[in-house]
Amino acid sequence: MDTSSPSAFVNGAFMRRYIGQKVRTVVQVIGSDVGSVVGKSTDDVQIVVRGSPPTPLTTYLEVIGIAESEKTIRAETLTNFGNSFDPANFNELCKLANGEFKHLFI
Repeated sequence: MDTSSPSAFVNGAFMRRYIGQKVRTVVQVIGSDVGSVVGKSTDDVQIVVRGSPPTPLTTYLEVIGIAESEKTIRAETLTNFGNSFDPANFNELCKLANGEFKHLFI
C-alpha cells in the first residue's frame, strides 16, 4: 500500500476542506459523458468528476483524485463499485475520518 500520497475520505460536505488535495469518495452515477461523470455524493451533493469513466459503468463509482472545487474532482482513479452499495455506511465513515477519530485515518 502506497502511503506517500494519502487521500482523505470525503462526502459532499467535506470537499471544501480539501480543495487542491487528494480525496477519495463514492458517488452514485447520475449521468456520464466521454470525459466526465455527474454523481450524487453519499450526503446528496451533486459532484462532477472529470476523467474517463470505466465501461461498462455501474451505479456506484469510487473516485480518487484532486478536489478542484467543493463540487468538482479531477479523477486519477475511477473504480466501479457495483450496483448495490450502502451510501449511508460510507457517509458515516466520512464523518469518522473527519471528526474525532481523524487520527486513525491516513
